[in-house]
Amino acid sequence: MSKSLKRVRAALESAGEAIDILEMPGSTRTAAQAADAAGCEVDQIAKSIIFRGIDSGEVFLFLTAGGNRVDADKATTVAGQPLGKADAALIRAETGFAIGGVSPVGHLNPVRTYFDPRLSEFDRVWAAAGTPRHIFSISPSHLLEMTGAEAADFTI
Repeated sequence: MSKSLKRVRAALESAGEAIDILEMPGSTRTAAQAADAAGCEVDQIAKSIIFRGIDSGEVFLFLTAGGNRVDADKATTVAGQPLGKADAALIRAETGFAIGGVSPVGHLNPVRTYFDPRLSEFDRVWAAAGTPRHIFSISPSHLLEMTGAEAADFTI
């Protein structure tokens, strides 16, 4: 089991979440791939989108419904500072995850997190479990609680 997957499992267990982490036969790097693998709607996929503060270098996580896109202007307003693209090296250094497997939980470092309210319209959502082939389902309210995220309007 990868270190990333172990961190996600430990984070879920420490939060009291009895969750099965599923290994998919193919990649779940995209929301469409993950939805097909999980047998759910694409908006039930909680995508983890990482930005960096241009001035501060701080890392921000935007958890968004699979069919939504993060609006850069709205995200900048929500974060209270100009945001830019986070490269793969920064994402791995701050979260411990590779692009395509960034989990909303189990990060190496604390990450300020924002939550797309669209996710709350479902009983369960699916998220990456630290690798491009592993996912888990969770109630949106528990995901919101576990991540300490702030619900905000940042999508197109």
